[in-house]
Amino acid sequence: MTKNDKADPATPARRALRAQIDENLRRVYDAALQEDMPDRFKDLLAQLQARDAEGKGEQS
Repeated sequence: MTKNDKADPATPARRALRAQIDENLRRVYDAALQEDMPDRFKDLLAQLQARDAEGKGEQS
């Protein structure tokens, strides 16, 4: 705890608010990780991988 923490009566409330924000951000992040990748992204990745494979084949 810093010197300013003791002098600031709102510090416990701020800590509680920060903890609530952290928890909400974790929930949103976890939910985003569970979502499927959009088909458009999958298509773009497949195109990039195909180009990469073609480029490596030409250099060999």
